[in-house]
Amino acid sequence: MAGKAACLIFLFFFIFPLYGEDSSFTEDSSFDNMWFLFEELILSDETFFFEELFIYAGDLSLHEAGEFPDESFDEFLFDDETFLSDDFFYEEELFLSEDIFLDEETLSDEETLLAEGTIPDDDAFFFEAPDMLFEVPEYEMRSFNDIFPGFSRMQRMSAMSRTGLRRSFTKDESPSIISNPDLEINLLGSVMSKNPSHLIEAVVVVPYNERELDLLDIYNALGRIEKIKDHSSPMNGRDIYIFTESTRIQSARNRRAISDPLPAVLLPFSETIYLRLNEINLGNIFIRGDISISMYGITYNMTNFTDVRYFLVPLMRAERFSTIIYLEPVKEGILIYSMSGFYLPGFIADRVNLTPNINRRIEIFIKWITDGLRNQESIAADL
Repeated sequence: MAGKAACLIFLFFFIFPLYGEDSSFTEDSSFDNMWFLFEELILSDETFFFEELFIYAGDLSLHEAGEFPDESFDEFLFDDETFLSDDFFYEEELFLSEDIFLDEETLSDEETLLAEGTIPDDDAFFFEAPDMLFEVPEYEMRSFNDIFPGFSRMQRMSAMSRTGLRRSFTKDESPSIISNPDLEINLLGSVMSKNPSHLIEAVVVVPYNERELDLLDIYNALGRIEKIKDHSSPMNGRDIYIFTESTRIQSARNRRAISDPLPAVLLPFSETIYLRLNEINLGNIFIRGDISISMYGITYNMTNFTDVRYFLVPLMRAERFSTIIYLEPVKEGILIYSMSGFYLPGFIADRVNLTPNINRRIEIFIKWITDGLRNQESIAADL
Protein backbone atom coordinates (compact mmCIF):
# COMPACT_ATOMS: atom_id res chain seq x y z
CA MET A 1 0.00 0.00 0.00
CA ALA A 2 2.82 2.35 0.91
CA GLY A 3 4.46 1.57 -2.44
CA LYS A 4 1.31 2.47 -4.36
CA ALA A 5 1.01 5.72 -2.44
CA ALA A 6 4.61 6.58 -3.28
CA CYS A 7 3.97 5.89 -6.96
CA LEU A 8 0.90 8.13 -6.94
CA ILE A 9 2.88 10.96 -5.34
CA PHE A 10 5.67 10.49 -7.88
CA LEU A 11 3.18 10.64 -10.76
CA PHE A 12 1.46 13.74 -9.30
CA PHE A 13 4.65 15.82 -8.86
CA PHE A 14 6.68 14.76 -11.87
CA ILE A 15 4.25 13.52 -14.53
CA PHE A 16 1.45 16.07 -14.07
CA PRO A 17 3.68 19.17 -14.78
CA LEU A 18 4.57 17.66 -18.15
CA TYR A 19 0.89 17.68 -19.12
CA GLY A 20 0.60 21.16 -17.66
CA GLU A 21 3.13 22.45 -20.20
CA ASP A 22 0.83 21.48 -23.03
CA SER A 23 -2.03 23.55 -21.69
CA SER A 24 -2.43 27.28 -22.34
CA PHE A 25 -0.83 29.78 -19.95
CA THR A 26 -2.63 30.96 -16.89
CA GLU A 27 -2.17 34.58 -15.74
CA ASP A 28 0.44 33.54 -13.13
CA SER A 29 2.41 31.30 -15.47
CA SER A 30 2.39 34.01 -18.17
CA PHE A 31 3.94 36.45 -15.71
CA ASP A 32 6.65 33.94 -14.74
CA ASN A 33 7.49 33.26 -18.36
CA MET A 34 7.61 37.01 -19.09
CA TRP A 35 10.21 37.44 -16.35
CA PHE A 36 12.31 34.56 -17.69
CA LEU A 37 12.08 35.99 -21.20
CA PHE A 38 13.17 39.46 -20.02
CA GLU A 39 16.22 38.05 -18.24
CA GLU A 40 17.15 36.05 -21.33
CA LEU A 41 16.84 39.21 -23.46
CA ILE A 42 19.29 40.99 -21.15
CA LEU A 43 21.81 38.16 -21.04
CA SER A 44 21.50 36.99 -24.65
CA ASP A 45 24.37 37.72 -27.05
CA GLU A 46 21.83 38.39 -29.83
CA THR A 47 19.50 41.35 -30.24
CA PHE A 48 15.68 40.99 -30.53
CA PHE A 49 12.92 43.44 -31.26
CA PHE A 50 10.50 44.17 -28.44
CA GLU A 51 7.58 43.41 -30.75
CA GLU A 52 8.81 39.82 -31.16
CA LEU A 53 9.25 39.50 -27.40
CA PHE A 54 5.63 40.37 -26.68
CA ILE A 55 4.37 38.02 -29.43
CA TYR A 56 6.33 35.10 -27.99
CA ALA A 57 5.30 35.86 -24.43
CA GLY A 58 1.64 36.30 -25.36
CA ASP A 59 1.04 32.90 -26.92
CA LEU A 60 3.81 30.32 -26.92
CA SER A 61 1.44 27.77 -28.43
CA LEU A 62 2.05 29.45 -31.80
CA HIS A 63 5.41 27.70 -31.84
CA GLU A 64 3.68 24.39 -32.05
CA ALA A 65 1.80 25.53 -35.14
CA GLY A 66 5.16 26.21 -36.81
CA GLU A 67 4.65 29.94 -37.19
CA PHE A 68 8.02 30.81 -35.62
CA PRO A 69 11.38 29.27 -36.46
CA ASP A 70 12.82 26.91 -33.89
CA GLU A 71 16.06 28.91 -33.61
CA SER A 72 14.31 32.12 -32.44
CA PHE A 73 11.88 30.32 -30.16
CA ASP A 74 14.54 28.33 -28.37
CA GLU A 75 16.28 31.54 -27.25
CA PHE A 76 13.33 32.30 -24.96
CA LEU A 77 13.14 28.93 -23.22
CA PHE A 78 15.18 27.69 -20.28
CA ASP A 79 15.72 24.10 -19.39
CA ASP A 80 16.42 23.17 -15.80
CA GLU A 81 20.10 22.70 -16.44
CA THR A 82 20.61 26.18 -17.91
CA PHE A 83 18.49 27.98 -15.33
CA LEU A 84 20.09 26.28 -12.35
CA SER A 85 23.67 26.40 -13.59
CA ASP A 86 26.32 28.37 -11.70
CA ASP A 87 27.17 30.32 -14.86
CA PHE A 88 23.65 31.70 -15.10
CA PHE A 89 23.63 33.04 -11.52
CA TYR A 90 27.14 34.42 -12.04
CA GLU A 91 26.01 36.42 -15.07
CA GLU A 92 22.91 37.67 -13.24
CA GLU A 93 25.06 38.79 -10.30
CA LEU A 94 27.44 40.54 -12.68
CA PHE A 95 24.58 42.44 -14.32
CA LEU A 96 23.13 43.61 -10.99
CA SER A 97 26.50 44.45 -9.46
CA GLU A 98 26.93 48.03 -8.30
CA ASP A 99 30.56 48.00 -9.39
CA ILE A 100 29.55 48.37 -13.04
CA PHE A 101 27.69 51.60 -12.37
CA LEU A 102 29.64 53.06 -9.45
CA ASP A 103 33.19 52.31 -10.46
CA GLU A 104 34.91 55.70 -10.87
CA GLU A 105 37.44 54.34 -13.31
CA THR A 106 34.67 53.13 -15.62
CA LEU A 107 32.72 56.40 -15.46
CA SER A 108 35.76 58.62 -15.96
CA ASP A 109 37.08 56.77 -19.00
CA GLU A 110 35.90 59.25 -21.66
CA GLU A 111 37.87 57.61 -24.44
CA THR A 112 36.09 54.29 -23.88
CA LEU A 113 32.59 55.75 -23.58
CA LEU A 114 32.79 58.40 -26.29
CA ALA A 115 35.06 56.77 -28.86
CA GLU A 116 33.45 56.41 -32.24
CA GLY A 117 32.45 52.89 -33.15
CA THR A 118 32.66 51.56 -29.59
CA ILE A 119 30.02 48.90 -28.90
CA PRO A 120 28.70 49.02 -25.31
CA ASP A 121 29.04 45.93 -23.18
CA ASP A 122 25.83 43.85 -23.23
CA ASP A 123 25.96 43.57 -19.45
CA ALA A 124 25.85 47.32 -18.95
CA PHE A 125 23.35 49.67 -20.59
CA PHE A 126 25.30 52.76 -21.66
CA PHE A 127 23.73 55.42 -23.85
CA GLU A 128 26.24 56.70 -26.40
CA ALA A 129 25.35 60.36 -27.03
CA PRO A 130 26.52 62.14 -30.19
CA ASP A 131 29.53 64.42 -29.86
CA MET A 132 28.71 68.04 -28.94
CA LEU A 133 30.45 70.66 -31.06
CA PHE A 134 31.03 74.25 -29.90
CA GLU A 135 32.17 76.93 -32.30
CA VAL A 136 34.63 79.25 -30.52
CA PRO A 137 35.47 82.52 -32.27
CA GLU A 138 39.05 82.48 -33.45
CA TYR A 139 41.13 85.20 -31.81
CA GLU A 140 44.06 86.71 -33.62
CA MET A 141 45.88 89.80 -32.38
CA ARG A 142 45.31 92.69 -34.75
CA SER A 143 47.87 95.24 -35.92
CA PHE A 144 47.78 99.02 -35.77
CA ASN A 145 47.20 99.16 -39.54
CA ASP A 146 44.18 96.87 -39.19
CA ILE A 147 42.49 99.42 -36.92
CA PHE A 148 43.70 102.59 -38.67
CA PRO A 149 44.25 101.58 -42.30
CA GLY A 150 44.06 105.14 -43.67
CA PHE A 151 46.86 106.65 -41.60
CA SER A 152 49.64 108.50 -43.36
CA ARG A 153 53.26 107.76 -42.58
CA MET A 154 53.52 110.94 -40.47
CA GLN A 155 50.39 110.11 -38.48
CA ARG A 156 51.70 106.61 -37.80
CA MET A 157 55.04 107.94 -36.57
CA SER A 158 53.29 110.43 -34.26
CA ALA A 159 51.07 107.70 -32.84
CA MET A 160 54.13 105.56 -32.11
CA SER A 161 55.90 108.41 -30.29
CA ARG A 162 55.86 108.99 -26.55
CA THR A 163 53.33 111.83 -26.64
CA GLY A 164 51.16 110.26 -29.33
CA LEU A 165 48.97 111.98 -31.87
CA ARG A 166 46.45 114.55 -30.54
CA ARG A 167 44.19 117.10 -32.19
CA SER A 168 41.41 119.43 -31.01
CA PHE A 169 38.47 120.53 -33.16
CA THR A 170 34.95 121.89 -32.87
CA LYS A 171 31.66 120.14 -33.58
CA ASP A 172 31.51 121.71 -37.05
CA GLU A 173 34.81 120.10 -38.07
CA SER A 174 35.63 116.53 -38.99
CA PRO A 175 37.96 114.24 -37.03
CA SER A 176 41.28 113.16 -38.53
CA ILE A 177 41.70 109.97 -36.47
CA ILE A 178 39.24 107.56 -38.04
CA SER A 179 39.24 103.86 -37.23
CA ASN A 180 38.25 101.04 -39.58
CA PRO A 181 34.43 101.23 -39.77
CA ASP A 182 34.18 97.44 -40.11
CA LEU A 183 35.58 97.05 -36.58
CA GLU A 184 32.79 99.14 -35.01
CA ILE A 185 35.07 101.18 -32.72
CA ASN A 186 32.85 104.23 -32.94
CA LEU A 187 34.06 106.54 -30.18
CA LEU A 188 33.01 109.70 -32.04
CA GLY A 189 29.38 108.63 -32.24
CA SER A 190 29.22 107.99 -28.49
CA VAL A 191 30.76 111.36 -27.66
CA MET A 192 28.57 113.26 -30.12
CA SER A 193 25.46 111.86 -28.42
CA LYS A 194 26.09 114.42 -25.64
CA ASN A 195 26.13 117.27 -28.17
CA PRO A 196 29.58 118.71 -27.34
CA SER A 197 30.85 122.01 -28.65
CA HIS A 198 34.54 121.09 -28.52
CA LEU A 199 36.32 117.77 -29.06
CA ILE A 200 39.81 116.33 -28.62
CA GLU A 201 41.03 113.13 -30.30
CA ALA A 202 44.17 111.21 -29.40
CA VAL A 203 45.91 107.95 -30.23
CA VAL A 204 49.13 106.46 -28.91
CA VAL A 205 50.75 103.02 -28.96
CA VAL A 206 52.65 101.94 -25.84
CA PRO A 207 55.25 99.42 -27.07
CA TYR A 208 55.85 96.17 -25.20
CA ASN A 209 59.05 95.94 -23.18
CA GLU A 210 59.44 92.65 -21.35
CA ARG A 211 56.35 90.78 -22.53
CA GLU A 212 53.08 91.16 -24.41
CA LEU A 213 50.25 92.46 -22.24
CA ASP A 214 46.66 91.24 -22.30
CA LEU A 215 43.23 92.57 -21.35
CA LEU A 216 43.67 91.63 -17.69
CA ASP A 217 46.85 93.71 -17.55
CA ILE A 218 44.98 96.65 -19.05
CA TYR A 219 42.10 96.27 -16.60
CA ASN A 220 44.46 96.23 -13.61
CA ALA A 221 46.35 99.24 -14.98
CA LEU A 222 43.08 101.20 -15.12
CA GLY A 223 42.28 100.18 -11.56
CA ARG A 224 45.10 102.24 -9.99
CA ILE A 225 43.01 105.40 -9.53
CA GLU A 226 45.15 106.70 -6.66
CA LYS A 227 48.11 107.04 -9.06
CA ILE A 228 46.46 109.68 -11.29
CA LYS A 229 47.59 112.49 -8.98
CA ASP A 230 51.25 111.39 -9.32
CA HIS A 231 51.50 112.53 -12.94
CA SER A 232 52.31 116.05 -14.06
CA SER A 233 52.13 118.13 -17.19
CA PRO A 234 54.76 120.63 -18.38
CA MET A 235 53.70 124.27 -18.23
CA ASN A 236 55.93 127.32 -18.70
CA GLY A 237 59.06 125.25 -18.28
CA ARG A 238 58.03 123.37 -15.15
CA ASP A 239 55.95 120.35 -14.26
CA ILE A 240 52.53 121.10 -12.85
CA TYR A 241 50.55 118.53 -10.88
CA ILE A 242 47.05 119.41 -11.99
CA PHE A 243 45.26 116.85 -9.82
CA THR A 244 46.11 117.14 -6.14
CA GLU A 245 43.94 114.17 -5.18
CA SER A 246 42.52 111.18 -7.01
CA THR A 247 40.45 108.52 -5.28
CA ARG A 248 37.54 106.18 -5.68
CA ILE A 249 34.30 106.96 -3.92
CA GLN A 250 31.55 104.62 -2.79
CA SER A 251 28.83 105.78 -5.22
CA ALA A 252 27.22 108.86 -6.71
CA ARG A 253 25.27 109.43 -3.48
CA ASN A 254 27.81 108.19 -0.95
CA ARG A 255 31.02 110.07 -1.73
CA ARG A 256 33.11 108.49 0.97
CA ALA A 257 36.63 107.72 -0.28
CA ILE A 258 37.54 104.05 -0.67
CA SER A 259 40.82 102.37 -1.52
CA ASP A 260 41.65 100.78 -4.84
CA PRO A 261 41.01 97.01 -4.82
CA LEU A 262 43.73 94.42 -5.18
CA PRO A 263 44.68 93.43 -8.75
CA ALA A 264 42.00 91.25 -10.30
CA VAL A 265 42.60 87.68 -11.45
CA LEU A 266 39.44 87.52 -13.61
CA LEU A 267 37.89 90.02 -15.99
CA PRO A 268 34.36 91.26 -15.34
CA PHE A 269 31.97 91.71 -18.26
CA SER A 270 31.34 95.31 -17.21
CA GLU A 271 31.79 97.58 -14.22
CA THR A 272 30.91 101.07 -13.03
CA ILE A 273 33.21 103.01 -10.70
CA TYR A 274 33.02 106.52 -9.22
CA LEU A 275 35.97 108.90 -8.83
CA ARG A 276 36.76 112.20 -7.19
CA LEU A 277 39.49 114.26 -8.77
CA ASN A 278 40.61 117.44 -7.01
CA GLU A 279 41.73 119.89 -9.68
CA ILE A 280 43.99 122.82 -8.75
CA ASN A 281 41.66 125.40 -10.37
CA LEU A 282 38.22 123.80 -10.37
CA GLY A 283 38.23 121.91 -7.09
CA ASN A 284 36.43 118.58 -6.85
CA ILE A 285 35.31 116.95 -10.09
CA PHE A 286 33.14 113.87 -9.70
CA ILE A 287 33.46 111.29 -12.47
CA ARG A 288 31.50 108.14 -13.28
CA GLY A 289 33.51 105.51 -15.15
CA ASP A 290 31.71 102.78 -17.10
CA ILE A 291 34.01 99.92 -18.12
CA SER A 292 32.98 97.41 -20.79
CA ILE A 293 35.05 94.52 -22.13
CA SER A 294 34.88 92.98 -25.58
CA MET A 295 36.86 90.16 -27.18
CA TYR A 296 39.59 92.51 -28.43
CA GLY A 297 39.64 95.51 -26.10
CA ILE A 298 38.40 97.50 -23.10
CA THR A 299 36.35 100.70 -23.32
CA TYR A 300 36.50 103.22 -20.47
CA ASN A 301 33.70 105.82 -20.68
CA MET A 302 34.05 108.69 -18.20
CA THR A 303 31.61 111.56 -17.63
CA ASN A 304 30.93 114.14 -14.94
CA PHE A 305 27.81 113.30 -12.96
CA THR A 306 27.79 116.71 -11.17
CA ASP A 307 28.29 120.28 -12.38
CA VAL A 308 31.85 121.52 -12.80
CA ARG A 309 32.20 124.91 -11.12
CA TYR A 310 34.79 127.64 -11.09
CA PHE A 311 34.34 129.01 -7.59
CA LEU A 312 30.54 129.38 -7.49
CA VAL A 313 30.03 129.81 -11.23
CA PRO A 314 28.79 126.66 -13.09
CA LEU A 315 31.35 126.13 -15.82
CA MET A 316 30.04 122.84 -17.20
CA ARG A 317 26.74 121.14 -16.52
CA ALA A 318 26.49 117.51 -15.37
CA GLU A 319 26.81 114.89 -18.12
CA ARG A 320 28.22 117.45 -20.58
CA PHE A 321 31.85 116.27 -20.41
CA SER A 322 32.71 112.87 -21.85
CA THR A 323 35.98 111.03 -22.37
CA ILE A 324 35.99 107.59 -23.98
CA ILE A 325 39.24 105.62 -23.94
CA TYR A 326 39.55 102.41 -25.94
CA LEU A 327 42.50 100.11 -25.23
CA GLU A 328 43.51 97.02 -27.19
CA PRO A 329 46.62 94.82 -27.30
CA VAL A 330 47.93 95.02 -30.88
CA LYS A 331 51.05 93.55 -32.43
CA GLU A 332 53.02 96.77 -31.93
CA GLY A 333 51.98 97.37 -28.31
CA ILE A 334 48.95 98.58 -26.34
CA LEU A 335 46.75 100.86 -28.42
CA ILE A 336 45.22 103.82 -26.53
CA TYR A 337 42.56 105.56 -28.60
CA SER A 338 40.69 108.44 -26.97
CA MET A 339 37.90 110.82 -27.90
CA SER A 340 36.80 113.62 -25.55
CA GLY A 341 33.97 116.12 -25.88
CA PHE A 342 32.65 118.92 -23.72
CA TYR A 343 30.06 121.63 -24.06
CA LEU A 344 30.68 125.30 -23.32
CA PRO A 345 28.12 128.03 -23.85
CA GLY A 346 29.14 130.57 -26.47
CA PHE A 347 29.67 133.47 -24.06
CA ILE A 348 32.11 131.35 -21.99
CA ALA A 349 33.88 129.82 -25.01
CA ASP A 350 34.50 133.33 -26.40
CA ARG A 351 36.22 134.44 -23.18
CA VAL A 352 37.87 131.27 -21.86
CA ASN A 353 39.88 128.85 -24.01
CA LEU A 354 39.52 125.55 -22.19
CA THR A 355 40.85 123.39 -25.01
CA PRO A 356 44.53 123.56 -23.94
CA ASN A 357 43.51 122.82 -20.36
CA ILE A 358 41.42 119.79 -21.39
CA ASN A 359 44.21 118.64 -23.71
CA ARG A 360 46.68 118.82 -20.86
CA ARG A 361 44.44 116.65 -18.70
CA ILE A 362 44.08 114.11 -21.50
CA GLU A 363 47.87 113.93 -21.58
CA ILE A 364 47.91 113.15 -17.86
CA PHE A 365 45.41 110.33 -18.33
CA ILE A 366 47.58 108.81 -21.07
CA LYS A 367 50.65 109.02 -18.81
CA TRP A 368 48.69 107.39 -15.99
CA ILE A 369 47.62 104.48 -18.21
CA THR A 370 51.14 104.05 -19.61
CA ASP A 371 52.64 103.96 -16.12
CA GLY A 372 50.06 101.37 -15.06
CA LEU A 373 50.95 99.17 -18.04
CA ARG A 374 54.66 99.38 -17.19
CA ASN A 375 53.81 98.39 -13.65
CA GLN A 376 52.01 95.29 -14.92
CA GLU A 377 55.13 94.34 -16.90
CA SER A 378 57.34 94.68 -13.82
CA ILE A 379 54.95 92.58 -11.71
CA ALA A 380 55.15 89.76 -14.27
CA ALA A 381 58.96 90.05 -14.38
CA ASP A 382 59.19 89.68 -10.59
CA LEU A 383 57.12 86.52 -10.73
